[in-house]
Amino acid sequence: MNIELHNELPTDFEELKKAANRTSNWRERLAAVEALGEHDDQQSVHILKRLMANDTVYVIQETAYRKLKLLGEDVQLPPRKKGDLIKGVGKILLRIKKSLPEGHTYEAFKEKLQKMRSDVYDTYEGDKGSDFDQWLESTWSGLLTNK
Repeated sequence: MNIELHNELPTDFEELKKAANRTSNWRERLAAVEALGEHDDQQSVHILKRLMANDTVYVIQETAYRKLKLLGEDVQLPPRKKGDLIKGVGKILLRIKKSLPEGHTYEAFKEKLQKMRSDVYDTYEGDKGSDFDQWLESTWSGLLTNK
């Protein structure tokens, strides 16, 4: 594997910085990590360290960690978070379920979640990967509404 590192800011640094901060699109954050990881400059390293330590999607933390190691940084991979990735997610999901008509479908719930709270949807989709739909449907069916 031949990796070419650059010691200057990427020419599209501002766009990458915005993508790295986009909380409702884990795929864009991951692409930004990949691109920033090819640049051994202070600002790119700073963003990678922040994402490694704080991103809600673990694959982004892992990728930032690997990129920082390739850049020669002395970093430790943070442990995978246990429990809720977003504080109060149960209440958020319950509120969305209660806002839908009685007898609504899982698809209607999923669509409303994506529209109302794209950050929650995106975080859990990125974290759960191919198990996302199974997790979300199971969580949805377990929410008790008592309207």
